[in-house]
Amino acid sequence: MAKTWFITGTSTGLGRLLTEQLLERGDRVIATVRKPGALDALQAIYGDQLHSITLDVTDTPAIRAAVAGAFAKMGRIDVVVSNAGYGLFGAGEESSDEQIDRQIATNLVGSIQLIRAVLPYLRGQGGGRIVQVSSEGGQIAYPNFSLYHATKWGIEGFVESVAQEVAPFGIDFLIVEPGPTSTEFGAGLDHATPLPCYEKTPAGEVRRAMASGDFAIKGDAVNTVRAMITAADAVSPPLRLALGSTAYASISQALTERLRVLEAQKQVTFSADKEVRQAT
Repeated sequence: MAKTWFITGTSTGLGRLLTEQLLERGDRVIATVRKPGALDALQAIYGDQLHSITLDVTDTPAIRAAVAGAFAKMGRIDVVVSNAGYGLFGAGEESSDEQIDRQIATNLVGSIQLIRAVLPYLRGQGGGRIVQVSSEGGQIAYPNFSLYHATKWGIEGFVESVAQEVAPFGIDFLIVEPGPTSTEFGAGLDHATPLPCYEKTPAGEVRRAMASGDFAIKGDAVNTVRAMITAADAVSPPLRLALGSTAYASISQALTERLRVLEAQKQVTFSADKEVRQAT
């Protein structure tokens, strides 16, 4: 049976490919774009299957209006995909206040407000699924992406909590965590102004690797989107889905190390509890 999807950030990248694959299989898509006309070519092919909305996810009232209009038009939306986002490339000290505000407003606050906006409608229709596009960067961190990681770690924490809050209403979540993937992500990076003092640090190493092409990108965008759809179609998907061998390796290594450190401090950790007095 055909489904109805609401997807943000569909002009390029994973959002665009997701929209294309869903339309091709016969689903209906309400797709948001920042610039009007970005989906005109698809509109000409798929007609009423596709409804495009111009939306900047940093505009909370506009998010609420877009969501209200989408549910009014479609009646029911089965899957909401929070995908809009980009990367801020630079050490934490290097990023300007304006860059930091925009990164958080887009990736974190925009995603939070989209989820908040759709929840009443999903409750009203008896359930639904929300797919949050995160990154391996929601569980691990590279130097020179500190503000980007702040947003991805933040949205994953928000989703993990809200998922517990709304489970009784038949609403569930899927957090998608792709590793480095061949999309326009690199071209869309917002670059902070480099400080010379970081040239010979891990941040500088990442900059050079990105500039030279030595930063390994193993993920295939088409296969990534296909895996996303398969998971979103599942009866009971996992809360988190890592995609790509790089994501698997990096997240596995990070979690293993985190657990090792936790176990090593067990004695001092337990010492912070209240003392249990023995009954006499």
